[in-house]
Amino acid sequence: MTDSKESKHEEPSRSPHDREPEQPLSGDGTTRWTTRPETAADTGAVYAVNAAAFPTDAEARLVDALRDDPQAWLPGLSYVAEAADRSVAAHALLTRCLVGGAPVLALAPVATAPGHQRRGAGQAVVRALLDAARLRPEPLVLVLGHPEYYPRFGFVPASRYGIRPGFEVPDEAMMALVLDDSGPVPRGTIQYPAAFGV
Repeated sequence: MTDSKESKHEEPSRSPHDREPEQPLSGDGTTRWTTRPETAADTGAVYAVNAAAFPTDAEARLVDALRDDPQAWLPGLSYVAEAADRSVAAHALLTRCLVGGAPVLALAPVATAPGHQRRGAGQAVVRALLDAARLRPEPLVLVLGHPEYYPRFGFVPASRYGIRPGFEVPDEAMMALVLDDSGPVPRGTIQYPAAFGV
């Protein structure tokens, strides 16, 4: 349930002159990334990105365990960002969890390969994944992550909606994003898939 945000576990910032010429910068100074749903051919690359982005391969193994859980895995909600050479630069995953018994989404993990960090790949893949989730009948996304990073996507503390995890975490680290405000937001305790081990 952790993430490798763009500013953690990363190489130092580079100047535009250090970038590969085939990865042009967008108007805001970040690299433009191609994002798309994960395919079966990406499984190994997704594992490698998650293993490289975190201190251990626990997050990579989590993705594999969620992929094997038909209650948790939602086809089309595992996204990658591609580098110019079409290799996987970043990965983000939404799976099924429950809040007070109602189905919602959990964003975890989010990972960017070390060689592509601080260039916007993580942001690009998260934005694309959240856009894909908005096209489905899903009310809410939860994330346990860095409170300095996720508000840029619209996340706020989940406690504002009466949502809480079943374990101790700082209030500002457990966040929620309402995707569909046409109905009531689910309230209660979060129940994660068994693979999360909580």
